[in-house]
Amino acid sequence: MKKNRKKLGFGLMRLPKDADGALDVKRTIAMVDRFIEEGFTYFDTAYVYPGSEEIFRKAIGSRHRRDSYTLASKLSGWALSADGLTPQTMFERQLERTGLDYFDFYLLHNVNKEHLEIYDRNDCWTFCEKLKREGKIKHFGFSLHDTPEFLDKVLTEHPEVDFVQLQINYLDWNNARVQSKGVYETARKHNKPIVIMEPVKGGMLADLDSSISAPLFSLGGEYSPSAYALRFAASLDGVLAVLSGMSTEAQLEENLKTFSPLVPLTERETRAIKEVREAMERLNPIQCTACRYCTDGCPEKIAIPDIFRYMNEAAIQKDKSRARSNYANMIKNGKSGAASSCIKCGKCEKVCPQRLPIRSLLEKAESILV
Repeated sequence: MKKNRKKLGFGLMRLPKDADGALDVKRTIAMVDRFIEEGFTYFDTAYVYPGSEEIFRKAIGSRHRRDSYTLASKLSGWALSADGLTPQTMFERQLERTGLDYFDFYLLHNVNKEHLEIYDRNDCWTFCEKLKREGKIKHFGFSLHDTPEFLDKVLTEHPEVDFVQLQINYLDWNNARVQSKGVYETARKHNKPIVIMEPVKGGMLADLDSSISAPLFSLGGEYSPSAYALRFAASLDGVLAVLSGMSTEAQLEENLKTFSPLVPLTERETRAIKEVREAMERLNPIQCTACRYCTDGCPEKIAIPDIFRYMNEAAIQKDKSRARSNYANMIKNGKSGAASSCIKCGKCEKVCPQRLPIRSLLEKAESILV
């Protein structure tokens, strides 16, 4: 597999939005142009990211030479029956959305115990191998939110895959639920290149209270907390790309600077990151990455990731008054149902990649934010 010269990847799940909440095509075009102009090439989308494959076509596919970028997209197994599709018809729809005739990287999306059954039942492994032989995909892989043992099982049964995409960041490195260290070491054992997702934990590692981030700033360097998080991920061996869901121009510029060039972590920086991780672990933040898979099916229209962000603000940034104000304004403006409106149907928990106990956390939100 040809390695990406610059490891920063542009995740197309958290693109900028306009005042009406729609994806902002104009700003997206300016950002992706800047990304490509600086020599970066890797873009990541998926069938279930709303509007993402379509905006790729408008901003990149119809405007840039095919050899100036690489695109990864994903076959989202749980959407097959929901949308009445076969793997073939989903793939054809993705080509139509993006305006491409092949994908550089193609993944089975979020392979876990439940989804593996869907992929096996629909013979998606054989289907993707067929696509690769036909030249319709260049590299075949899968993303995963599960245990090292499960990853080892899947890679043992499917040595044909070219790469894996894993959630890896310094906060999750020893986390019992995510086990970033364990899944990373398992992928390395199988000699698979790794695409890293959630290196800044959905933004959680970017905005830290000064009492937590003090070990990083004591280093006296030019890097921000988010830059240290990205460098932690990118400094690992075997990494093909580190994805960042950039939604503002400022985030883009900082990330370009961090990777131009990428400077591996020093031992002193690694020790400082360990101190920050230990401080955050003591606060026990909610491990939400704001993927928003939970919101579409919520019958009460509860903006679950936003509520969890405010709860983390109260803990990590030590600003309970701001968190309460933000929550109250969100409810008042009709942008979310109240946490107390949860009917405990459990739809959110079935699609949460982090396997969070969302219903019980929403109960806790009332005591913190009201």
